[in-house]
Amino acid sequence: MSVAAVPGGPAQGLRGWRNRLASSPRFQAAVARTPLLGRLARREEAALMDLVAGFVHSQVLFALVELGVLDRLLDGPAPAAALHPDAARMEALLRAAGALGLVEREGDGWRTSLRGAALLGAPGAVAMIRHHRALYADLADPVALLGGRRDTELSRVWTYVAGEAAPEEAARYSALMAATQAPVAAETLAIARLGRTRHLIDAGGGSGAFAIAAARRHPGLRVTVLDLPAVEAPARAAIEAAGLAGRIAFVPGDARRAVPRGAEAVSLVRILYDHDDDTALAILRAAHAALPPGGRLVVSEPMSGGTRPRRATDGYFALYCLAMGTGRLRSAREIGSLVERAGFVAVGGLRTRRPGVTSVVEGRRST
Repeated sequence: MSVAAVPGGPAQGLRGWRNRLASSPRFQAAVARTPLLGRLARREEAALMDLVAGFVHSQVLFALVELGVLDRLLDGPAPAAALHPDAARMEALLRAAGALGLVEREGDGWRTSLRGAALLGAPGAVAMIRHHRALYADLADPVALLGGRRDTELSRVWTYVAGEAAPEEAARYSALMAATQAPVAAETLAIARLGRTRHLIDAGGGSGAFAIAAARRHPGLRVTVLDLPAVEAPARAAIEAAGLAGRIAFVPGDARRAVPRGAEAVSLVRILYDHDDDTALAILRAAHAALPPGGRLVVSEPMSGGTRPRRATDGYFALYCLAMGTGRLRSAREIGSLVERAGFVAVGGLRTRRPGVTSVVEGRRST
């Protein structure tokens, strides 16, 4: 077939030819015998193997966290027999962890590596690894998930998102969000400058992790946390423990229905991607109705790379949202479109230092 005959034009034809060539076992064998191309081929082969083995690697990490292995090996080495009754199986786990750079050999035992120690220093990451038990169960059959399966483990975990959670579940959800909020808050506050804002409403603010971070960064800022009544007790306890009860208030309510008036800015931190477009639009319209002319909206959450997919967001949160069954990962452009439909003038996506953690879209109420 000639290049000109391929639908989509020459570029698509060349890519098709490239792909057919790369998928040929004979071509791969020939490349492997060529010094320069062989090195590139081996590097690509290793990357493919990481993809093939990725689920196993995640389970190695999960086992280390569940068994507390990294904590036990943090201060000194120990042999496998000291960590588990079945030394042979533990040794297999430790070797796998060593291959992933999470532990390292020392004498006859193993010690937590620099990478493993860094993981322990990120409690939010550890909390997410434990939480991933539900996600891993859903991804055991990704074809069913893509086929529209609704009765997922994550959908049962996140009934809070639909406003139906009991206080115990809401507290568990809020604890996970608080544990993983620190890097999100740091990235958001570095780019969404709130120094001149006197009153911020953090809609869907859970137990107040973002509100506390914002109040600490800006001493003149007063914050109101809006969230469901089920999280009021843990939120007030966290605010009190932070010594900020005089500057942070909690108002029970549902951001999908109404946002209190009286603030110059509303923040939605990791909120919209929990919901479908209709619900996200309802939240944005409620925020618009609450703000005065010139009022400011700050949307912060992981975002798709759009036409240039991001490994940390498109390669993770897109599938996570499918398993939740309620939300959707959106690009900054898609969020900006929703922001404009709600009546705001959208400010283009503001790229943070760590877009895998969060990105920011802002809006202004003109009238």
